[in-house]
Amino acid sequence: MAHAYTPGLKVIPKTVVHKTRRLPMKGEVTVKKGDNIKADDVVATTNLPGNVVPVNLANMLNIEASEIMEILIKKPGDTIKEGDIIAETPGLFGFFKTKAHAPASGTLEAVSGITGQAIIREAPIPVSVQAYIDGKVTAIIEDEGVEVSTMAAFIQGIFGIGGERRGEIKVITPDTTTTITDDMIHDDCKGKVLVGGSFLTHKAFMKAQRVGATGVVVGGFNYSDIKKIVGYDIGVAITGQEEINTTLIITEGFGEVHMAQQTFDLLRAHEGRMASINGATQIRAGVIRPEIIIPIEGNEDLKEKHAELFGMEPGTEVRVIRAPYFGMLGEVTALPHELQRLESGSLARVAKVKLYETQKEVLLPRANLEMIEKT
Repeated sequence: MAHAYTPGLKVIPKTVVHKTRRLPMKGEVTVKKGDNIKADDVVATTNLPGNVVPVNLANMLNIEASEIMEILIKKPGDTIKEGDIIAETPGLFGFFKTKAHAPASGTLEAVSGITGQAIIREAPIPVSVQAYIDGKVTAIIEDEGVEVSTMAAFIQGIFGIGGERRGEIKVITPDTTTTITDDMIHDDCKGKVLVGGSFLTHKAFMKAQRVGATGVVVGGFNYSDIKKIVGYDIGVAITGQEEINTTLIITEGFGEVHMAQQTFDLLRAHEGRMASINGATQIRAGVIRPEIIIPIEGNEDLKEKHAELFGMEPGTEVRVIRAPYFGMLGEVTALPHELQRLESGSLARVAKVKLYETQKEVLLPRANLEMIEKT
């Protein structure tokens, strides 16, 4: 039987999560396969080459480039400190000497007798990669990183900003329909992943940042407020690198959209537990979704992976990702084989969906639907 493939948005109470943790360049892996590790543990380290600082010695000393090599005080390969003398002219009768001082600390990497330039390489920049999730090391990528696996509750959102963070889940609204306002956020929210219902005000997000909340997970948010937070328009490129203190994950869409009940219930069931979150999002090719990972005790058997989604069929739960029903949840009741003509005049494959909110059946393009994986 042929399937109509549709992207899947996962809300899974229990599954095996595999995360690859890789260095930007070759380095040293600091753990072994089979090790049980914590999210904050360092799994690999390396040193990035330091910044290059060019120094025009010929200009500084007012001499020809060809004379540089004869008056060097420091030689290529020497370690130097900021202010050290690199080269010095002989002067006149030992007087009126001109000196070239190092503008930075590091290693004198090269000196050219043709251009009169010297190159100082600053100290290497140490880089380390943490595990991100509590779990077990299930694979080693030689000199680069590891795969960490864990049994966890796994939830994906539609859009997010902010990078990887970790905190304790704290539900601050009584249901999926309540808006998160600034008066719900207090000092005891510091270090927590705050979970709310239908909407988060800009004022409330800014207060969450001020009190030091790790993240906020909410049904909806105003798109225009994203620019107020990050200072620029978010395009189609990957998010997650924004310089903000609190990661924001939107589970349903922009505007006032109630969080899906099963998402809210799953997060509420794990209130008080530690979660790893990441707001990184890429909407186009190579789709990346923001995620919440809540490790569950017991990593004895991590071999079984959760089944992949192949396509829609009657009974599949979906979310509408285009107007006029954007953000609504429903169940596929039929998949007509014939192409249907849309209002735009184009022909497309459609699905008949019964919307939970209105209990109405509507005919929608399959491309406007996103499957929700729950089990």
